[in-house]
Amino acid sequence: KKKTVSFSSMPNDRKINSTAACISLMLEGCELKKVRSNSRMYSRFFVLDADMRSVRWEPSKKDSEKAKIEIKSVKEVRVGKKTPVLRSNGLSDQFPDECAFSIIYGDNYESLDLVASSADVVSAWVMGLRYLVSYGKHSPEAPGTGHPSLRTSWISSVFDLADLEKSGRIPVSRAVQLIKALNPGMKTSTIELKFKELQKASERPGTEVACDLFVEAYCELCTRPEIFFLLVQFSSNKEYLGVKDLLMFLEVEQGMEGVTEEKCLEIVSKYEPSKEGREKGYLAIDGFTRYLLSADCSIFDPQHRTVCQDMAQPLSHYYISSAHSACLLEDNFWGRSDISGYISALGLGCRSIELVLWDGPEGEPVVYTSPSAASCVPFRAVVGLIDQHAFTASAYPLILCLVVRCSAPQQRLAAQCLRKTLGEKLYLEPPNPVASYLPSPEELKGRILIKGKKLPPTCEDSEGEVSDEEEGWELARRLGQEDREAPEGGGLRRVRLSRELSELVSLCQAVPFQDFESSRRGQRYWEMCSFSEVEAGRFANECPAELVSYNKRFLSRIYPSPMRIDASNMNPQDFWKCGCQMVAMNYQTPGLMMDLNAGWFRQNGACGYVLRPAIMREEVSYFSANAKDSLPGVPAQLLHLKVISGQNLPKPKGSGAKGEVVEPYVCAEIHGIPADCAEHRTKTALQSGDNPIFDESLEFQINLPELAVLRFVVLDDDYIGDEFIAQYTIPFECLQPGYRHVPLQSLAGEPLPHATLFVHVAITDRRGGGKGHRRGLAGRRGRRVREYTSTKATGIKAIDEVFRTATQPLREATDLRENVQNALVSFKELCGLTPAANMKQCILTVSTWLLHSDSAPSVTLNLAEQYPPMEAQGPIPDLLRKVLTAYETMIQTSRTLIESADAVYGKLIQAQQAGMDFHKELHRIETKEGLRGRKLQKALESFAWNITVLKGQADLLKHAKAEALDNLWQIHNAGQSCGIGRNGSASPEPSRLQAPLEPIPE
Repeated sequence: KKKTVSFSSMPNDRKINSTAACISLMLEGCELKKVRSNSRMYSRFFVLDADMRSVRWEPSKKDSEKAKIEIKSVKEVRVGKKTPVLRSNGLSDQFPDECAFSIIYGDNYESLDLVASSADVVSAWVMGLRYLVSYGKHSPEAPGTGHPSLRTSWISSVFDLADLEKSGRIPVSRAVQLIKALNPGMKTSTIELKFKELQKASERPGTEVACDLFVEAYCELCTRPEIFFLLVQFSSNKEYLGVKDLLMFLEVEQGMEGVTEEKCLEIVSKYEPSKEGREKGYLAIDGFTRYLLSADCSIFDPQHRTVCQDMAQPLSHYYISSAHSACLLEDNFWGRSDISGYISALGLGCRSIELVLWDGPEGEPVVYTSPSAASCVPFRAVVGLIDQHAFTASAYPLILCLVVRCSAPQQRLAAQCLRKTLGEKLYLEPPNPVASYLPSPEELKGRILIKGKKLPPTCEDSEGEVSDEEEGWELARRLGQEDREAPEGGGLRRVRLSRELSELVSLCQAVPFQDFESSRRGQRYWEMCSFSEVEAGRFANECPAELVSYNKRFLSRIYPSPMRIDASNMNPQDFWKCGCQMVAMNYQTPGLMMDLNAGWFRQNGACGYVLRPAIMREEVSYFSANAKDSLPGVPAQLLHLKVISGQNLPKPKGSGAKGEVVEPYVCAEIHGIPADCAEHRTKTALQSGDNPIFDESLEFQINLPELAVLRFVVLDDDYIGDEFIAQYTIPFECLQPGYRHVPLQSLAGEPLPHATLFVHVAITDRRGGGKGHRRGLAGRRGRRVREYTSTKATGIKAIDEVFRTATQPLREATDLRENVQNALVSFKELCGLTPAANMKQCILTVSTWLLHSDSAPSVTLNLAEQYPPMEAQGPIPDLLRKVLTAYETMIQTSRTLIESADAVYGKLIQAQQAGMDFHKELHRIETKEGLRGRKLQKALESFAWNITVLKGQADLLKHAKAEALDNLWQIHNAGQSCGIGRNGSASPEPSRLQAPLEPIPE
């Protein structure tokens, strides 16, 4: 059964753009399904009394005085399946989450559980009820009466400014331009149509409009119901957010820390359009919408807009943005060489560029990649361009990959050109023979490294023979320049190399790859191998652990298969998951693969370097790139993504779709290790114009967050030809929680003006441990089925005895973490919140219940204690008693965790360090024990697994303790701000609470 969740499906096509509209719908009444505790559903007609003091329903067996709820008795209105009745198994699949809501009322906190035909009906009732509950406390004015609202006054003042003749009317064309200026991105035709509709309805046709019509048109066109609904949720008074409301929204929903009232006033003065609003510190719907659309509220974490990662690790510990044939603008064999391709790639932060050198017609080397000699570019011109643009987008080292296809005399000219043009930027210092790893990007800032072949130390002539690379020969065959026969017996080709060019190679010496064992024994850290996509793909599938281990010390470059004659791209994630640093991309070819590459390298200030996950860098660690489940010691996280709406979506390019209307749907894709790759789509928003409402929740489990990328794709269901509308790609680590707009881009990665998706992002277990809880209580594991991470036997008695000492601490660490996790989920659910809610939200929710009642039981938080108890005076209703019990359990499990964590952590680290003491002796012990072949491989794998598990579990425990301390701080903070805390002067500072734990060495 198709669910309709478009706001245009309201009765009589009425759009909800004010609380007055919500309340008028409630006064008319509508049919809702009432859910009983036995899970049966009954259709009833619900209506708001004319005096707006009660909600009634009929038919009912109760007398009419009992079949009603008084507004003043309402404690809370919850959206979604947030009560035990609605969560019960019998109902879970009968209706979507967004069609359910509950009214918690009366001194006993009873719940009236209701299901509506669509999400818009839910929105109207919830908005109206919340308004009435709050309005009943503040002012007796009925909505829509009395003084004009902030908004109406402001729109009228805009109209007055445009009314140059002061006649009280302005031309329709001017009115259209005015609304377009206030709401960029809206189509002129949409605004014109709205004026025609309103003129016809009010029987006032003509070329001019009066102020009241202009105000009505603006409100209908420019009110986004989903944002209005959000505003009412947080507003404590009418239709705007005061400074305290805004502060609450930013802290609780947007996850912002350290927000002050001054900061909120800054936001109001920056985004609120009305002068009165700015003076009084009020953010009304238009200002709130502007703020949510602004860069200040972007989905991309602003911390990641600048370099934010440790840049002092060895070069091999980073992914490096790499281009293959950057000068191409079209495809590989029919493309034309063009110098602007290099500028474009360097401008995007690319840090590795490939140059294939050929003999030029005038005795000077050239770079060209198409069969036409006329399309070649002089090498001199390319180097001049690189010198000019090398460090405009990033200060970190640039690697030039030279593939030499020219004669020795022209190689000498190329070397002279590089020295003369690049001068001091060229890195020529010989490698440090006593070091084990490459220098860091920080040490190599502003330097250009040459990757290429080097003459052997035994060669003393001005040129010599070296083995050639496979890369580039496919082109040579097509150019008809392949004058060198492949050697008999299928060995490597040999080429002549000049000494001058050889001397430019220092830290990136290209060597042929033999096998992993040979590399482990004989490869030096400054030597690097290039792999074809096919060869690297085979290693990634057959021996991923060995490829990961190889990449800890050595750089590897993956280049596209020569079969990709259309310059298509490989999937970089296939190689990143194995730690390959340089995956060469055809920058000129847009599409999914280039989106992933561009999105990925945005996360560290777009500097072209991204630090690899710690599990891929540590000398001893177990990591299986093809794992199908969570990894040892890496906490799985759950991404809760709600796709709410789209704004100003363009038609697909080149689409032959009928008319102007798109029927869009959104695909959310996770790209990462195989265990994380997933895709979910929303339903299609039918006949929704340019601003569709989706209102759909999607969920993803992420096992290795550091390697995951989220991609939004908007597609058209009603297409002829092209279905692609827009996309946006963002690394998981850059997501900001809360309500966010996604700035959509074209297929080529260019911004689409004013085209956005409005989403809500929540991440659970972000810093905690254990697997994400899939569905609240149902996802919680009791003690009997708890999964414990354990060590594995290596088959070496002395080593196994050391790891056996960690068995008990590992169990204790899991119990400490999971007991708190389970208690937290229970408490949140009883508060009517999702597992993604924070502690501050929980305390504020409980305080709201208590403050919404005249006969409220007295419940206080004793903030004088470090672990504040929640105390009740006198009798309390059953629901509240359950909440207090759950709170007590949560506080006790948190206390046990905080007080026991250091000792358990110490035991885990002790076992890990004792294990590491064996590491240097490992090969000697293996030989002594007679381990070889498969048994040896198994022993090494188990040893790495054990070290990873111990470090990972110690890390998880450390984070769980920090999170428990943060929860205590949130309890103190919320208790003080909402008025249920007492003795509050003892509120601990987070810095004082967080007892430091020693950092774990890599």
